[in-house]
Amino acid sequence: MAIRPLDDRIVVKAVEAEQKTSGGILLPDSAKEKPQRGIVVAVGEGSRGDGGARIALSLEVGDEVIYGKYAGSEIKWSGEEYKILRENEVLARIQ
Repeated sequence: MAIRPLDDRIVVKAVEAEQKTSGGILLPDSAKEKPQRGIVVAVGEGSRGDGGARIALSLEVGDEVIYGKYAGSEIKWSGEEYKILRENEVLARIQ
């Protein structure tokens, strides 16, 4: 990937929102919510500690994560949409 996040940031590719409800009703595009799940495609080197040493991130490329609805910054790169987040904006890792 050509995008390389700095410090404790990660780059996430959003997973598409569900096309229909659990009851089987198809949702129009206007009714879909912003995706809050994604796959980590790049990670930074980690933040710096008090002594100047790097503190490694707990997330890795390929992890599926849940993040806040309005967290991070949305960008477009090579026709794809990504979100750049700080590691502390990630709410959970999906196992």
